Formats: sequence, structure tokens, C-alpha cells
Amino acid sequence: MTRTHVGRARRRAPGVPVALLLPALLGLVFLVLPLVGLLARTPWTDLPQRLTAPGVLTALRLSLLTATLATLLCLLLGVPLAWLLARVEFPGRRLVRALVTVPLVLPPVVGGVALLLVFGRRGLLGGWLDATFGITLPFTTAGVVLAEAFVAMPFLVIAVEGALRGADSRYEEAAATLGAGRWTTFTHVTLPLVAPGLAAGAVLCWARALGEFGATITFAGNYPGRTQTMPLAVYLALETDVQAAVVLSLVLLTVSVAILAGLRDRWITSP
Repeated sequence: MTRTHVGRARRRAPGVPVALLLPALLGLVFLVLPLVGLLARTPWTDLPQRLTAPGVLTALRLSLLTATLATLLCLLLGVPLAWLLARVEFPGRRLVRALVTVPLVLPPVVGGVALLLVFGRRGLLGGWLDATFGITLPFTTAGVVLAEAFVAMPFLVIAVEGALRGADSRYEEAAATLGAGRWTTFTHVTLPLVAPGLAAGAVLCWARALGEFGATITFAGNYPGRTQTMPLAVYLALETDVQAAVVLSLVLLTVSVAILAGLRDRWITSP
């Protein structure tokens, strides 16, 4: 193609329509402006002192612990569930997939109420757990882990199922023809094949668990040192110390941005 043709092609290329550009810019401002406001109101001068305050450190440690435990629980239960949805044909699979994704659209407070009705002392399973094993889940740290896992597991299942569907099944078939059992094939062939998707799903699951609020406060309460995670500490600090709420929000924002930036090429890729 000659330079003349290139120049003509450039002249013919349509510009950006103002009718689309203006709403796009307004949408960007709408999403970014609150974050800018948060950064602008952050007490940068005494930020180190506020980050090392006992209440902040306690909420931070509890959030990191419960989010990690919830992610491990999701890995234990979610990976087999994703494999079942991706590799096994059975009646009602679409319904099962829909039920798995319900926590994505269910209001977290409703999820907390549902957990109470199942695992509360008068719940479907909670009464039996209390009477048989003396286990009480509501308003405990274990309850926080359970609430976070409930809302975060769909992220892991969706990511792993997508990775399994995109993986080349010929490697698994080759392993089977060489005499490998199903468990050996799964652990030595399938999991390495979907490792990037599994890692991305686990990180997203951890981030969702870290930011969980509604189901946690409904099912586990808001007790400092026991169930008060960072989102709950932000909610409480807004009533007494706005600067502390801003600092905690900044920590959550930093974690979220770091995770999204790290997953840019694996989860929200752009050509």
C-alpha cells in the first residue's frame, strides 16, 4: 500500500462520536472521582501512626487470617466442584451451575440470614452441631470464615471451570492410556494445566473474602478482635473516627488495586 493510500485510509477513518465520548468520560469520572476523594482526604502526615494503631492492626490481622482460611476452604470444596461442572455430564448441571453463582447476585445480608437459618443454634444444621459436637458458628471467627467462603467461592469455581474447559483434554487422555489413575491424572496433569486459572481464581476469591461485609456482620457480628474485620472496622469507625475509616479504606483500596493489576493479563486481559 502506498503512502497516498495510507493517507486516504486515515482520512476516511471515522472519529470518535461525541455522543459516545462524553458519556464514556462521565462514566470514567464517576468511577474514579470517589477514589480521588479518598486519596485527597487521607491523613498522609500521621498515616504510619494510624496504620499501627492497635484497633487497625487487630482488624488487619483478623482480615488476613479469615480471608486466607476462607480461600483454603474454597479451594478444598470449589476445585472439585468446578471439575464436576466442567468434565462430567449429569442431569441438572445447568441448575447446579446457576446455584453455584447465586452468591454473586444475592445481597450479602440475605446470605448472612441464610447462613443463620442453617448454621444458627436453631438452624437446620446448627442445632445438631451444637448438641452433638458443641460447635457454635454464629458470632465467632469460624463464622467469619464461613460467611466469607460463601460469598467468595463462586469466583474460584467460575475461574477454575473456565480454565478446565479451555485446557486440552488430550493430555489427560494420554495419561490415562499410559496407566495413570484418575486421581494421579488429576493431580499431575489436570491441575498443572489449569494452574494459571486456579491461581487467578484463588486470588480473586481471597480479595472478595477480604472485602466481605454484609454476610459477615449478619452471621458473625461485629466484635473487636473476634469477628471485626477491616470492612466492619470501617463501618464502625465512620461513627467515631472518620480519619481511621479513611485509613482502613485506603488499605482495602491498595489491596484491590494491587490484585487487579497483578491479574491484568490473566483475568481482565485486553488485546
